[in-house]
Amino acid sequence: MVDTLFIKEIVMMRSIVSLSIISILILALVAGRLLFAMPPALVTQPAADFQGVQWLNSSPLTLQQMKGKVVMVEFWTYGCYNCVNVEPYVKKWYEQYNKSGFVVVAVHSPEFSHEREIDNVRAYVQRKGIKYPVVIDNDFAIWRRYSNRYWPAMYLIDKQGQLRYRSIGEGRYAQTEKMIQNLLAE
Repeated sequence: MVDTLFIKEIVMMRSIVSLSIISILILALVAGRLLFAMPPALVTQPAADFQGVQWLNSSPLTLQQMKGKVVMVEFWTYGCYNCVNVEPYVKKWYEQYNKSGFVVVAVHSPEFSHEREIDNVRAYVQRKGIKYPVVIDNDFAIWRRYSNRYWPAMYLIDKQGQLRYRSIGEGRYAQTEKMIQNLLAE
Protein backbone atom coordinates (compact mmCIF):
# COMPACT_ATOMS: atom_id res chain seq x y z
CA MET A 1 0.00 0.00 0.00
CA VAL A 2 2.79 2.45 0.90
CA ASP A 3 4.61 1.61 -2.31
CA THR A 4 1.48 2.24 -4.38
CA LEU A 5 0.89 5.64 -2.74
CA PHE A 6 4.53 6.53 -3.16
CA ILE A 7 4.44 5.58 -6.85
CA LYS A 8 1.23 7.59 -7.37
CA GLU A 9 2.86 10.63 -5.75
CA ILE A 10 5.89 10.32 -8.00
CA VAL A 11 3.68 9.99 -11.08
CA MET A 12 1.66 13.00 -9.97
CA MET A 13 4.83 15.06 -9.31
CA ARG A 14 6.20 14.13 -12.74
CA SER A 15 2.91 15.20 -14.32
CA ILE A 16 3.03 18.54 -12.53
CA VAL A 17 6.65 19.09 -13.54
CA SER A 18 5.88 18.09 -17.13
CA LEU A 19 2.91 20.45 -17.28
CA SER A 20 5.03 23.23 -15.82
CA ILE A 21 7.75 22.66 -18.41
CA ILE A 22 5.21 22.55 -21.23
CA SER A 23 3.60 25.77 -19.95
CA ILE A 24 6.97 27.51 -19.80
CA LEU A 25 7.84 26.32 -23.32
CA ILE A 26 4.50 27.52 -24.69
CA LEU A 27 4.96 30.88 -22.96
CA ALA A 28 8.49 31.18 -24.36
CA LEU A 29 7.25 30.28 -27.84
CA VAL A 30 4.48 32.88 -27.70
CA ALA A 31 6.88 35.52 -26.33
CA GLY A 32 9.42 34.66 -29.02
CA ARG A 33 6.81 34.95 -31.78
CA LEU A 34 5.76 38.32 -30.43
CA LEU A 35 9.35 39.49 -30.27
CA PHE A 36 10.38 38.32 -33.73
CA ALA A 37 7.10 39.18 -35.43
CA MET A 38 6.77 42.61 -33.93
CA PRO A 39 4.06 44.62 -35.60
CA PRO A 40 5.12 47.86 -37.18
CA ALA A 41 5.16 50.68 -34.70
CA LEU A 42 3.64 54.06 -35.28
CA VAL A 43 5.82 56.52 -33.44
CA THR A 44 6.33 60.24 -33.41
CA GLN A 45 9.64 61.52 -32.15
CA PRO A 46 12.55 63.46 -33.60
CA ALA A 47 14.64 61.19 -35.81
CA ALA A 48 18.32 60.64 -35.11
CA ASP A 49 20.79 61.71 -37.76
CA PHE A 50 22.49 59.11 -39.92
CA GLN A 51 25.85 60.73 -40.43
CA GLY A 52 28.59 58.27 -41.22
CA VAL A 53 32.20 58.24 -42.23
CA GLN A 54 31.97 56.29 -45.48
CA TRP A 55 29.17 56.43 -48.05
CA LEU A 56 28.50 54.43 -51.20
CA ASN A 57 26.36 55.78 -54.07
CA SER A 58 26.27 59.23 -52.49
CA SER A 59 28.21 61.99 -50.86
CA PRO A 60 27.60 62.15 -47.09
CA LEU A 61 24.01 63.03 -46.21
CA THR A 62 22.44 64.52 -43.10
CA LEU A 63 18.90 64.57 -41.85
CA GLN A 64 18.91 68.35 -42.19
CA GLN A 65 19.57 67.96 -45.94
CA MET A 66 16.57 65.62 -46.18
CA LYS A 67 14.02 68.10 -44.75
CA GLY A 68 11.00 68.12 -47.03
CA LYS A 69 11.55 64.49 -48.06
CA VAL A 70 10.28 61.20 -46.69
CA VAL A 71 13.28 59.12 -45.62
CA MET A 72 13.56 55.40 -45.02
CA VAL A 73 16.49 54.46 -42.81
CA GLU A 74 17.05 50.76 -43.44
CA PHE A 75 19.38 48.77 -41.19
CA TRP A 76 20.82 45.79 -43.04
CA THR A 77 23.89 43.71 -43.68
CA TYR A 78 24.62 41.91 -46.92
CA GLY A 79 25.10 38.50 -45.29
CA CYS A 80 21.69 38.51 -43.60
CA TYR A 81 19.17 36.21 -45.28
CA ASN A 82 16.21 38.29 -44.08
CA CYS A 83 17.84 41.52 -45.29
CA VAL A 84 18.30 39.99 -48.74
CA ASN A 85 14.59 39.08 -48.76
CA VAL A 86 13.57 42.67 -47.90
CA GLU A 87 15.89 44.19 -50.52
CA PRO A 88 13.60 43.85 -53.59
CA TYR A 89 10.84 45.77 -51.80
CA VAL A 90 13.18 48.60 -50.76
CA LYS A 91 14.53 48.81 -54.32
CA LYS A 92 10.99 48.91 -55.74
CA TRP A 93 9.89 51.65 -53.35
CA TYR A 94 13.00 53.68 -54.10
CA GLU A 95 12.44 53.41 -57.85
CA GLN A 96 8.71 54.07 -57.58
CA TYR A 97 8.68 56.97 -55.12
CA ASN A 98 12.11 58.62 -55.45
CA LYS A 99 10.85 61.26 -57.89
CA SER A 100 8.05 62.09 -55.41
CA GLY A 101 10.49 62.95 -52.62
CA PHE A 102 11.25 59.53 -51.11
CA VAL A 103 14.84 58.77 -50.11
CA VAL A 104 16.35 55.53 -48.82
CA VAL A 105 19.43 55.60 -46.61
CA ALA A 106 20.64 52.04 -46.20
CA VAL A 107 22.72 51.73 -43.05
CA HIS A 108 25.07 48.76 -43.43
CA SER A 109 25.76 47.49 -39.90
CA PRO A 110 27.84 44.29 -40.07
CA GLU A 111 26.96 41.16 -38.16
CA PHE A 112 30.18 39.27 -38.98
CA SER A 113 33.80 40.37 -39.44
CA HIS A 114 33.89 39.81 -43.23
CA GLU A 115 30.90 42.17 -43.54
CA ARG A 116 33.07 44.96 -42.10
CA GLU A 117 35.21 44.98 -45.24
CA ILE A 118 34.04 47.97 -47.27
CA ASP A 119 35.20 46.38 -50.54
CA ASN A 120 32.86 43.44 -49.84
CA VAL A 121 29.95 45.81 -49.23
CA ARG A 122 30.82 47.83 -52.34
CA ALA A 123 30.96 44.66 -54.46
CA TYR A 124 27.58 43.50 -53.14
CA VAL A 125 25.98 46.90 -53.79
CA GLN A 126 27.31 46.90 -57.37
CA ARG A 127 26.40 43.25 -58.03
CA LYS A 128 22.85 43.75 -56.73
CA GLY A 129 22.30 47.08 -58.48
CA ILE A 130 21.54 49.05 -55.32
CA LYS A 131 21.27 52.69 -56.40
CA TYR A 132 20.24 54.43 -53.19
CA PRO A 133 22.75 55.81 -50.66
CA VAL A 134 24.50 53.30 -48.39
CA VAL A 135 26.31 54.46 -45.26
CA ILE A 136 28.84 52.15 -43.61
CA ASP A 137 28.14 51.81 -39.87
CA ASN A 138 30.94 49.46 -38.77
CA ASP A 139 31.09 51.01 -35.31
CA PHE A 140 27.27 50.83 -34.89
CA ALA A 141 27.04 54.56 -34.11
CA ILE A 142 23.91 55.07 -36.22
CA TRP A 143 22.51 51.76 -34.98
CA ARG A 144 22.82 53.03 -31.38
CA ARG A 145 21.33 56.44 -32.19
CA TYR A 146 18.21 54.62 -33.39
CA SER A 147 18.29 52.14 -30.46
CA ASN A 148 18.08 49.48 -33.13
CA ARG A 149 18.55 45.79 -32.31
CA TYR A 150 17.45 43.99 -35.46
CA TRP A 151 18.37 43.14 -39.05
CA PRO A 152 16.52 44.16 -41.10
CA ALA A 153 14.76 47.17 -39.65
CA MET A 154 13.11 50.03 -41.50
CA TYR A 155 12.36 53.44 -40.04
CA LEU A 156 10.31 56.07 -41.86
CA ILE A 157 10.93 59.75 -41.22
CA ASP A 158 8.43 62.38 -42.30
CA LYS A 159 9.16 65.62 -44.16
CA GLN A 160 9.68 67.49 -40.88
CA GLY A 161 12.32 65.05 -39.62
CA GLN A 162 10.03 63.16 -37.23
CA LEU A 163 10.37 59.40 -36.88
CA ARG A 164 6.89 58.10 -37.66
CA TYR A 165 7.09 54.36 -38.35
CA ARG A 166 9.20 51.32 -37.62
CA SER A 167 9.05 47.85 -39.15
CA ILE A 168 11.28 45.04 -37.95
CA GLY A 169 12.06 41.91 -39.92
CA GLU A 170 10.41 40.65 -43.06
CA GLY A 171 6.80 41.14 -44.08
CA ARG A 172 4.27 43.91 -43.63
CA TYR A 173 5.29 45.24 -47.05
CA ALA A 174 1.82 46.54 -47.94
CA GLN A 175 1.62 48.39 -44.60
CA THR A 176 5.06 49.90 -45.07
CA GLU A 177 4.27 51.00 -48.62
CA LYS A 178 0.98 52.52 -47.46
CA MET A 179 2.84 54.49 -44.80
CA ILE A 180 5.32 55.73 -47.44
CA GLN A 181 2.38 56.89 -49.55
CA ASN A 182 0.69 58.57 -46.56
CA LEU A 183 3.85 60.41 -45.55
CA LEU A 184 4.46 61.58 -49.13
CA ALA A 185 0.87 62.89 -49.30
CA GLU A 186 1.23 64.98 -46.12
